[in-house]
Amino acid sequence: MTRFLDIVLSLLLLLLLFPFILVIAVCIKLSSEGRVLFRQKRVGKDGEEFLMIKFRTMSTGKEHLGQLTVGGDTRITPVGRFLRKYKLDELPQLVNVLLGDMSIVGPRPEVKKYVALYTPEQRLILKVRPGITDFASIAYANEAELLAQQPDPEAYYIAHIMPEKIRLNTIFISNPSVANYFRVISLTVKKLFF
Repeated sequence: MTRFLDIVLSLLLLLLLFPFILVIAVCIKLSSEGRVLFRQKRVGKDGEEFLMIKFRTMSTGKEHLGQLTVGGDTRITPVGRFLRKYKLDELPQLVNVLLGDMSIVGPRPEVKKYVALYTPEQRLILKVRPGITDFASIAYANEAELLAQQPDPEAYYIAHIMPEKIRLNTIFISNPSVANYFRVISLTVKKLFF
């Protein structure tokens, strides 16, 4: 049922938002040099890597300077800052959903570097498709600002944020009902726009 909902909703959203997506693409292209889309390897279901698609929000060539983004990150373009604020940079991941790499609701996919640090119990979240949004994304909507307050953002992420996000992810994984699916979506929309 979840896969059916993913296909229907991602197709519907891509069709409805296509003009808006084009506007975003033009804004990115006109405001900074480089490609409109950014692709990055992430770890998906069963530990398989895939290319996650996002709108580019950083200056070209600076994406490799650290995996984490903290508040005030100078790599982020002005347009990118707006896109990140409302999570609009994630819209291209609807294509990942159609391809079956991702779900609309599920644990956010991590880079291999951090997945390598998972305990055997934490690796259980790799049994499901990663998602565009989840309970952890809602709880840590201000993650960049939180990391900016830490003397060592990466160490703090690994020791505190990552384990808590995984714990929150298990809430949906343990009860992947249609009701929970739409609950996560509605909470995400409320968090971003209300």
